[in-house]
Amino acid sequence: MFTGLIADLGSVESVELEQEGATLTIRTRLAGELAEGDSIALNGVCLTATSVGTGTFRTQAINETLRRSSLGALGAGETVNLELAMRATDRLGGHVVQGHVDGTATIAAIRDEGFSRVLELDIEPDLARYLVEKGSVAIDGVSLTVSALREDGFAVSLIPETLKRTNLGHIEEGAQVNIEVDILAKHVARLLGVRA
Repeated sequence: MFTGLIADLGSVESVELEQEGATLTIRTRLAGELAEGDSIALNGVCLTATSVGTGTFRTQAINETLRRSSLGALGAGETVNLELAMRATDRLGGHVVQGHVDGTATIAAIRDEGFSRVLELDIEPDLARYLVEKGSVAIDGVSLTVSALREDGFAVSLIPETLKRTNLGHIEEGAQVNIEVDILAKHVARLLGVRA
């Protein structure tokens, strides 16, 4: 489990696409805190460190993960959001983020508003139904608050700290991002028998 508070901006050293999926090598200052078998969220996707080196770790993403997320589009040199799995004694500063990406969204528009930056995102209706204004959503693993809803999407407002500490500070219109909707909303919908 994660909190959606990014611990480091890592750099993709390599992506090796294979028939079974992809192997990624990531450079990060967090490598010293990782051991083989540890969970780490990469752009919001919970992955397992398969090997750890000096300043780097390797991980694998299966084809299901590549289909459901934006990881398959990553290339060498790209910046990624990283978060270590939460310890039981950690503060829950964001919200409960599992690292189980529900799908992707497209950045439809970006605008500055005071010292914040507003991202407008287009999202599929089957995911949009789990969003509520002032509710939580994880975008590329970053815990954010939904600031506005519209028929085919939603908006989030990014504070300067988020712009500085995450790859969302450099995102451009048209980019695809990973989306994890609030797990509590999904459980409520399931319990009420609401179908997607």
